[in-house]
Formats: sequence, C-alpha cells, structure tokens
Amino acid sequence: MDAVYILRQVVISALPILIAIILHEVAHGFIAYKLGDSTAKMMGRLTLNPIAHIDIFGTILMPLLLFIFTNGQFVFGYAKPVPINPYNFKNPKRDMAISAAGGPLTNISLAFLSVLILKYTIIPISTLVPDDIVVKFVKPVLMMLTASISINTILAVFNMMPIPPLDGGRVLMGLLPNKQAALLGKIEPFGFIIVLILVATGLAKYIIMPFIILFLSLIDMV
Repeated sequence: MDAVYILRQVVISALPILIAIILHEVAHGFIAYKLGDSTAKMMGRLTLNPIAHIDIFGTILMPLLLFIFTNGQFVFGYAKPVPINPYNFKNPKRDMAISAAGGPLTNISLAFLSVLILKYTIIPISTLVPDDIVVKFVKPVLMMLTASISINTILAVFNMMPIPPLDGGRVLMGLLPNKQAALLGKIEPFGFIIVLILVATGLAKYIIMPFIILFLSLIDMV
C-alpha cells in the first residue's frame, strides 16, 4: 500500500472508529448506571467527549498498525474501559452481563443505522446532485458510512468472542451456572494475551470472519 492510500483510508476511517469505540464504552457505563452503578457517571465517563475515552495505543496506534499490516482487511481498536463496580448491582452476575452486552449491541445498531443512511439517503442523493458535489461531498460521506458498517461489525463480533475480559466472555459468565462461570473467570488475567496471540497469528480473522460475513449479508438485505 502506498502512503497516499494509507493516509486517505486513515482520514476516512478515523471518525467512524472514534464514534464506534466511544459509543461502545458509553453504552457500558450508561446501562450500568441504569442498573444501579453510578461509578462511570461519577468519573465523568458518560460523555461523548473523545478526550475522556481515548487510549493512545488502543484508539490510535493499534487500529493504524492493524490497518497497515493487514492491508486494510482488519481494523480493531478500543477506548479506555468504562469503570463498572458490580457490587452496586442488585444482581451482580446478571447485571454485569447485561452491561457487557450493551457495547456490542450499540455497534450492531450503528452498523444498521449506517446501512439505512447509506442505502436510503446517500446513494439516492448521489443520483440527483451534480458530479462535482458527488466527488467533493457525497463520496466522502459514502466512504465513511461504508467504513462505519465494517468497523462496527468487526467491533461487535470481535468483542463477543467468549474470552473474558471481552464482552462475550462477561456475557457468557452471566449465563453459565456459578461453578462454570467461576472457572471461565479464571481465564481473565490471561484474556488479553490470548486475544493478542489470536490477532498476531491471524487466527482471530478465521474465527470471526464467518460471523462478520453472515452479519453483513443480513444487514445488506435491509
């Protein structure tokens, strides 16, 4: 990939990535707040201000490096995790699972919304306005929405892998009986190491791509 292509794709993907990961984390905190835990609210994390959520490595460097080394085929990132205290919940096991599910569900919603705007607003507009308007304004928005669909789908599917501390691991712990949930919880200290190995070896792509293809085919029917 040449430098001009990389720069263009980074500019196009920057805003969708920020929106996707910030709303992902805010959703965790907002649902936790509604279930009785005000930790995120007290720490100023129920805000859309990106400064409160940006993690230098997870939000900036990791997506950029993944984009370069995978030739734009796989992009993943994260914001600073929103703090949640499960002891503030009435039912810690259940409510932690619900809070965890909020992030991926938000990304799925953003992917659907991007599809709707793209198919029923941007594409029709592109057939009505002059070509210079299409090139200068409509096409960049179209490319951002396309990136939003891909990014939000990847974030949702990747985060739902059943490995704690990923959201899927926390949801699974909430569904399992206490003994099995405790056993799964013992993986958590090694969870990110497992995830990094899956990403570094390329195995993550083979695990999640079938689900991404399935999900994209479903939303394409909207």
